Amino acid sequence: MARRGTGRLLHPADRRRRPPPLLLAARSCKDLLTRRRGEDRISALPDDLLLLILRRLDTRAVLGTGPLSRRWAHLPRELPALDLRVSDILPPPYQRLVLFQRDIYSKGTDVQYRIGAMHGELMPNIRRYERRAMRALTRYVKIVLEADALQARRKLSKLKLEFFITPNTASINQLIAKSIDVWGVNDLEAVAKPFYWQRDVHEFPSHGLCKDPRVSCLQRLKLGGCVLPPLHGFSALTMLVLQDIPDSPAAAYEAVFTSCTKLQVLHLNSCRCSGDMVVVVDAPSSEIRELVVSKCRFRSMWLRALPSLESLASLGTRVLFESASFPCLRHWNIRRQIGIALEGFRQFLAQYLELDLFLGCTPSITNLIVRFTGPDRWIVPSTSPSFLLPNLRKLLVAELPSSWDVSWPRLLLETAPSLETLHIHIAPCSEKPGDEIPWEPTMLRHHHLKEFVMAGFDAAERQIYLVKFVMGLCTALRHVTMLKNAHAQEKGLWDWEIVTQQHSWTNEEKDSTLKQIMDSSSSTELIFG
Repeated sequence: MARRGTGRLLHPADRRRRPPPLLLAARSCKDLLTRRRGEDRISALPDDLLLLILRRLDTRAVLGTGPLSRRWAHLPRELPALDLRVSDILPPPYQRLVLFQRDIYSKGTDVQYRIGAMHGELMPNIRRYERRAMRALTRYVKIVLEADALQARRKLSKLKLEFFITPNTASINQLIAKSIDVWGVNDLEAVAKPFYWQRDVHEFPSHGLCKDPRVSCLQRLKLGGCVLPPLHGFSALTMLVLQDIPDSPAAAYEAVFTSCTKLQVLHLNSCRCSGDMVVVVDAPSSEIRELVVSKCRFRSMWLRALPSLESLASLGTRVLFESASFPCLRHWNIRRQIGIALEGFRQFLAQYLELDLFLGCTPSITNLIVRFTGPDRWIVPSTSPSFLLPNLRKLLVAELPSSWDVSWPRLLLETAPSLETLHIHIAPCSEKPGDEIPWEPTMLRHHHLKEFVMAGFDAAERQIYLVKFVMGLCTALRHVTMLKNAHAQEKGLWDWEIVTQQHSWTNEEKDSTLKQIMDSSSSTELIFG
């Protein structure tokens, strides 16, 4: 804490904030350019060069460059993008307080001490910083609106807003509406954040984001932490991201699929549906090609018709569909977990996944990422599967618990005759091994698989079985890679890579594994890593 002449301790937020480094550098340049003959040489620079400088500053610094030169005063209005984030205004002491609060809870400190810390100085100080930052952001927003009202109409292509939820957000709503109705913005991001440890949500005016969405140029939209506003009429919208949307009726989500007629990409992240309802998607005219449903609290999402869908990510959300829901599907990223293991207690839902019903309606898939996890194996493979994946080329089975019978991906291999790449990642698990799958002998042969990688390999019995089965089944296989310390890392939503740490196999480990796997007639090379 710093002291002034009064001897009073100053709160860190009371100190005068230093200008950003780039702004200090700009002032130094101005001093150099005006030192000789008292002339303002920076004013002689062309607008294009000055705008190039401004584009490298954050918006707060840009708004403070007006006093540098008379030429700079109007330039912020010519920038094609505005990025106003309340998190940029919060000082470092705020972050330290938040980390300290999390540390108290993570270490299981005495409950009374935690309550005292929260309601003593810790929480009031955290929220004081947040209120000050929000007041500063509101002042910036009013400056932008007032500057535009006094001068000619501006053009804006991109607007990013991050703000705290307060009872008075009229200027925030006004900025969003003006950017759509007047400035012609085509890329808008508006993320509302509650004050620390509060659960407030932001609500837009009853008419929605703007006054006349039918004439808007909005193409990309991201909304977070707010009640879902009406989105019908945004005819140019092609990409929509909804994040942390609070309890909203199922009809509000269903309307997104049918009212945004040009929408091609839709991401639903951590959204909630009121009343534990099922979201039914029946949009035969939809042009959506990419759908991501991640950690959404719906009872389920039922896809009846999305004829243009090519890429689907259902991550921690139950997504069901009918046989003709998406005939063009090519990429699928699935993550599901059933069953919860707690200290000395296990809760397991008696629900099994029949792969015939799950994958039988997706014959066009070329890339498949599967993460089926839980304390017990809950997949029931069929001895004679009726489904077929004739176009599947790349398959990743990730985070497969070591307690499961890890040979279950054999079923997918048998139903994918064109498969070329198979990666399996086995995750260590404290659970005891479960029942083994009684596989029947097969006379099938696979002629396209070229690459087989098993990450997390520890030479367990069922792992050895699966490696031997793949080597005996696949005639084109030349290399089998077995990695001990490795995992699958996603590259975006539709691709991945195997990341490994160097592991030195002993000669005894290699010899033992080779004896269990290799056949004298096999020409496949085993690679250890």
